[in-house]
Amino acid sequence: MKKTIIILLFLISVSMFGQMYNPVKWSTSVEKISDKEYVLKAQAVIQSGWHLYGQYIEEGGPSRTAFTFKNTKKNFELVGKTTEEKGHEVVDKIFDMKIKYFEDKALFTQKIKFTSDVISNVAGEVEFMVCDDSNCLPPTSEELTFKIPTEKKLASAEETALVKEDSTITEEKIVAKTEEKAPNKEVHSPKKNESRGLLTIFILAFLSGFAALLTPCVFPMIPMTVSYFTKQSKTKAAGIRNAMIYGISIVIIYVLLGSIVTAVFGADSLNALSTNVWFNLIFFILLVVFACSFLGAFEIVLPSSLANKVDSQADRGGLIGIFFMALALAIVSFSCTGPIVGTLLVEAASKGGIAPIVGMLGFSIAIALPFSLFAAFPGWLNALPKSGGWLNTVKVVLGFLELALAFKFLSNADLVLQLHWLEREVFLAIWIAVFGILAFYLFGKITLPHDSPLNHISVGRLGFGLLVLTFTIYLIPGLWGAPLKLISGFPPPMHYSESPDGLGGSKVSNESSNSALPEGAEHGPQNIITFHDYDKGMEYAKKEGKPVLLDFTGYACVNCRKMEELVWSDPKVLGVLNNDVVLISLYVDDKKELPESEQYTSETTGKKIKTIGNKWSDLQIKTYKANAQPFYVIVDHKSASLTEPSAYNPDIEEYYNWLQSGIKNFKK
Repeated sequence: MKKTIIILLFLISVSMFGQMYNPVKWSTSVEKISDKEYVLKAQAVIQSGWHLYGQYIEEGGPSRTAFTFKNTKKNFELVGKTTEEKGHEVVDKIFDMKIKYFEDKALFTQKIKFTSDVISNVAGEVEFMVCDDSNCLPPTSEELTFKIPTEKKLASAEETALVKEDSTITEEKIVAKTEEKAPNKEVHSPKKNESRGLLTIFILAFLSGFAALLTPCVFPMIPMTVSYFTKQSKTKAAGIRNAMIYGISIVIIYVLLGSIVTAVFGADSLNALSTNVWFNLIFFILLVVFACSFLGAFEIVLPSSLANKVDSQADRGGLIGIFFMALALAIVSFSCTGPIVGTLLVEAASKGGIAPIVGMLGFSIAIALPFSLFAAFPGWLNALPKSGGWLNTVKVVLGFLELALAFKFLSNADLVLQLHWLEREVFLAIWIAVFGILAFYLFGKITLPHDSPLNHISVGRLGFGLLVLTFTIYLIPGLWGAPLKLISGFPPPMHYSESPDGLGGSKVSNESSNSALPEGAEHGPQNIITFHDYDKGMEYAKKEGKPVLLDFTGYACVNCRKMEELVWSDPKVLGVLNNDVVLISLYVDDKKELPESEQYTSETTGKKIKTIGNKWSDLQIKTYKANAQPFYVIVDHKSASLTEPSAYNPDIEEYYNWLQSGIKNFKK
């Protein structure tokens, strides 16, 4: 169906928070031409994987790089426009226009002529925007100072070092220079986090591929297809070769699907969708539809005409025929693999960049592997279990998992809107019901439309049923306030519940919950006294003589919840948060509108700041040149940073040491 293809193209979401980006470093130098004429040079060193936009882009495109030179006393005049290097020019599909950008490095030059005595330096400012394959950071500005040389030379060695080393500037040098200034920096490398994320996507996709193998649409095809290749091929070697080509064709088909998703949904369209209510609601509906399909309500199939056309091409010999056989498998098995692929693309596309390609690579390898292995070792086919009702059981189990996952997206929408319709207790009750019914199904107490008659259950099914039942029982204490660290980040946070202190307020709380709340504060994660108003929190910190921990967070931020539930719950970290700092949590996705008198246009992004979330996001971008959450900053009473900011860091010891370093600097 055409609707199915449209469904696949809608499968994007952003749930990745917790990285801090600072991909561009600027340096300046000055070249002397004559006694009155100089060339100001601004060198941008760009972190690998990111690109900086040029100066001359049409209206309606991304924010272009723009330079301003402060000349209040009219000491000089600009000669011509600011020039830039050649760069790369492409037709951007998102903006539908030709756009110029730079990678690795970019040099901008401006010729000036002094109209009076030569001054010691010229002040300037650059406003710019950078993107990578999965993120676009908001426009950022940076102050520049151009030191005018006093001797008649092109520039001092110190001033032109970076410019002269164009060919040898590396990311390692940038990091080294940054660490010299901030040896205690705790922010994790975005590239390291990105590689971990891609590896996770690959592993999940690989396991999903094995799950798809065990469905009634795919599993019976293994012996049929392998037998076909071994019987039709003149030699065993030819049969193995053809089966290998068949497996590679499967990989190509699914990787091509991932490539299409990557091409259609680039960095600009993926940015900040995790807090978009409509996208989360769409994903909730899609996953419920997928779940109903797996449970037997209906089947999601592609048009039969398409299957017939592909099948006719499969009769052709040679490599083309084998490729179309693989395509026929993908189409025929779509009713089983479609929902799995769709769910996988939701998660993969949420990471941005090449994650959908990596996801489809892992999925397709798991699908293709059995065909190649059984072709090489046909005797193994005898060890395969016979097709039967157990295949439908696998399909039903996947349906229950899809249904449970769907409510995570519905919860995201509820959290962003702060409707309190799907609070922690309700969410957990739904999961207890879903997994409880799944346990009864596995024990044979419930049957669904496509199930075969069940006279007994296997040991494997019994074992899996016990595992699901154990998980269900584990969830139940969460209704009374248990932390449930195994599923940290999935349910709404503990303070977003009907009884934040446990049923009837009986939960053992930490020491801060026993004291009277200061004006403007409330009990936040782990019952820590938390402010959501910056000014009130700073006022309280001055009164108490404590440093401030700024917590830039989001209602739909999974990594924020993980930090709060896994790291902040540690006794020594919790002790610091309760006793040694004042916590101000600023939710960047808070949709409450600011009073009209407090709304303004951001100097940094040029956007209208209408909501409380916009205000805190603008503060983070303007002050710290970062826009990812969670993002932690320890500041003094004048809002000056006491240590380098920290992003998502599940290492309890590192995070504790980071807190202590900020507190120590406050006491100096």
